Amino acid sequence: MAGGSDGADPRRAAMNPAEWLVRAAVRRPGAPALMQGTRVLTDYAAFARRAGAVGAGLAARGVTPGERVALYLGNHPAYLEALYGIWFAGAAAVPINAKLHPREAAWILRDAGAVACFVAPDTPAGLPDLPLIDVAGPDYATLAAGAPLPGPVAMVPGALAWLFYTSGTTGRPKGVMITAANLVAMSLCYLADVDTVEPGDAALYAAPMSHGAGLYALVHVLRGARHVVPESGGFDPAEILALAPTLGQVSMFAAPTMVRRLVDRASATGTMGAGATGEGIKTVVYGGGPMYRADIEEAVAVMGPRFVQIYGQGESPMTITALARELVADRSHPRWAARLASVGVAQSAVRVRVADAEGRTLPPDETGEILVSGATVMAGYWQNPAATAETIRDGWLWTGDLGSMDRDGFLTLQDRSKDVIISGGTNIYPREVEEALLTHADVHEVAVVGAPHPEWGEEVVAFVSSTPGAALDPAALDRHCLDRIARFKRPRRYVAAQGLPKNNYGKVLKTELRRRLAEGER
Repeated sequence: MAGGSDGADPRRAAMNPAEWLVRAAVRRPGAPALMQGTRVLTDYAAFARRAGAVGAGLAARGVTPGERVALYLGNHPAYLEALYGIWFAGAAAVPINAKLHPREAAWILRDAGAVACFVAPDTPAGLPDLPLIDVAGPDYATLAAGAPLPGPVAMVPGALAWLFYTSGTTGRPKGVMITAANLVAMSLCYLADVDTVEPGDAALYAAPMSHGAGLYALVHVLRGARHVVPESGGFDPAEILALAPTLGQVSMFAAPTMVRRLVDRASATGTMGAGATGEGIKTVVYGGGPMYRADIEEAVAVMGPRFVQIYGQGESPMTITALARELVADRSHPRWAARLASVGVAQSAVRVRVADAEGRTLPPDETGEILVSGATVMAGYWQNPAATAETIRDGWLWTGDLGSMDRDGFLTLQDRSKDVIISGGTNIYPREVEEALLTHADVHEVAVVGAPHPEWGEEVVAFVSSTPGAALDPAALDRHCLDRIARFKRPRRYVAAQGLPKNNYGKVLKTELRRRLAEGER
């Protein structure tokens, strides 16, 4: 299969991510590509052929270059076939977290103007009226078995490739427009700053493929490595520790809370032999939330120098800073402890600085907002020029995160300027939860904050002031939330409050609520 099947001028075409799959299939046609557990499902020749067939099928159904096609399913062996099929057709992928409530997914589908959506067999009702393609059904089987396109459709410069929805503090999701060029830069940064990838490596998808784990598929496709979905379809520490020695050369992305659980399991089974301390695991890239220094020190002590840290966000996916494995494992440098507490140094395709509210670069070790510019920064927010103008100013992405940078360029996160709660590596936005609770007749006021949790990093806690004559009923509020938002976003605790603390401007003092929680835990 050759690239540029639509006859576009190659001098003006952008790199279509599916071209890397075509090249890998030419170089290593018989190499194992897609796997479930230890079972090889397709080699690279079949992977490229089936993705090309999905692309042809989408085109035959009227999908044109630049249109949006969604993926609303969890980790599945067909996920990458469908993703690359979307790109074969020159369309843009819209990954949707499988944990989202159907109402939330429906909002994204409508906002993106999706013309089709790949789904799982157990997808609940409530999605818009558009073609739904069940990846485990006969329709998809027919699609993937058809005649493939002669090559990926050439993409125009600046073509949208990945439309990722991330909620803002207003509670309304925003579509982050990631171009094909952004994805190329991100992938090359992986090779330059994060880790090497060899043809014999195995990318293990224990974290959601709709997020960073799925984006790391690109560089592993480029190198012709294996792509493994665990039999469980998700993160199971015992499964991973048992699977890794058989697979060998396993690389995976994990939230800090996942690293904590993996290390706990390894420590608990340390006398069981192979796999108990991570045999077969080449690299664990961690990010997506705060990693406590004590936790990563223990991780290295138990499992060895297998860990690399990255810091990024949807608007500059997986690519702001990196802390290489030798720095994570180093204990000889005079400032090793401070470096280990940092998120590393700027990745190769970006510039990073810390600035004050006017955008002036601050001196070393002073705290301000983290700004990023470079080849991985988004093109903007989908159909939201006001939010784009607010977030990208003079070519710099204002991340909303606060941090400080030392004289050697190591960036340390100090706090988040937004009230986002990070639980299990997933962002939860309090405003969205508050708005859901405020629609309950018994809720007069509510404020949602994050509280430290030993396993998930943070848990959602709601302070509720009830309407006159009503009493706090956590079970009723829980059912109310489950009807409106995703299960993982609902509060884990409800605290009765006579009134919420406010400043002179009427703004709820969430710092005071966090202080109350901390004092209650002591």
